[in-house]
Order: sequence, then C-alpha cells, then structure tokens
Amino acid sequence: MAMTPPPPAPAAAAKAGAHSVFVYGSLMADEVVRAILKRVPPAAPAILPNYHRFNIKGRIYPAILPVESKKVAGMVVMGVTDEELQVLDAFEDVEYTRTRVEISLTDSSEKMLADTYVWSDAQDPDLYGEWDFEEWKRLHMKDFLAMTNGFMHGLEQPEAKTRVETYQSFMQQQEQPASETRES
Repeated sequence: MAMTPPPPAPAAAAKAGAHSVFVYGSLMADEVVRAILKRVPPAAPAILPNYHRFNIKGRIYPAILPVESKKVAGMVVMGVTDEELQVLDAFEDVEYTRTRVEISLTDSSEKMLADTYVWSDAQDPDLYGEWDFEEWKRLHMKDFLAMTNGFMHGLEQPEAKTRVETYQSFMQQQEQPASETRES
C-alpha cells in the first residue's frame, strides 16, 4: 500500500537549512532549549505514533523506541538551523540516533516530517515503564539545567567532553556530598 507523502513543513520551517525536530523529554522545557540553542524557536504540540517513551535505569532523561500501537506526546521545534541541529546532535551524543519520523500536530492533526532522537540500543535492559515530563520538571529539571549549562560551556572548550561524560561527571558530583561524612 503506497503512502502519500506528508504535506510540506509549515512556512516557519520551509526556508532553506531549517529543520523541524520532534522533542519528547528534557527538550520540551524552554529553559533547556535556550541553554542549548541560545534561543527558543517556535514549537507546537505533536504526537509521534508507534513509539514509546521509556524511563532509563540510572538516568533522569527518557528514551524512545518504536512500539506498535503506542504514541509519544511531545513538541515539534521548528526553524532549527543546520548549525543548531549539529549542536543537538552533540547534545544527544552516541546514546541516540537522529531519525526522520512522521508526526501529527496536536492542534490540527496535520502530518509532517521531523527529525527526532531514537535510543540507539533497542535491546537495552535498562529501559522500563513510561517517563513523565511533569515529574522530571518537578524533581530533576534544576540539576539537568545545571548539567546542560556545564556541557554547553565545555562544548566551547578545545577538549570538550561528550554529553554522556558531562552527565556522568555531574551526577557523581551531585551524589558525593550525600555520601561524605564529616569526621569530628
């Protein structure tokens, strides 16, 4: 059965070099997008069909993988430049693979193509349950934003750390004060 091609992207993203990116985790927070892209591009609520958003054991950010009959609610960020897409690639690091998907805009049901970041290890035993954005905002956004700002600062350095290295280092520093005891 032949599929008809989706309609063209909205005008805001139609200019040369502009991309639409479906986000479903920490990048749904304007503060995180601003820290990474130095601006907040136009965005709209969207649905990605036949995918599921998982928690990842030991991580505070989610992963998506194809799962028949499931759907992921997120946002489509529009008008992302080529340079900004490269920054997002660096931020998502090796844990994710940028993939072109068809999404539906929540407000109009208009279908469009967008890039998104799919978890690279489809057999990962650390994936479980369903990740919750509101819970993440309440419990983890402040620390995640601090880590993101550190990553972006490091990205400008000659020997930049990967986002995964930055995240692991940041989380170890966060856990250290709780495990240290003072000797009297």
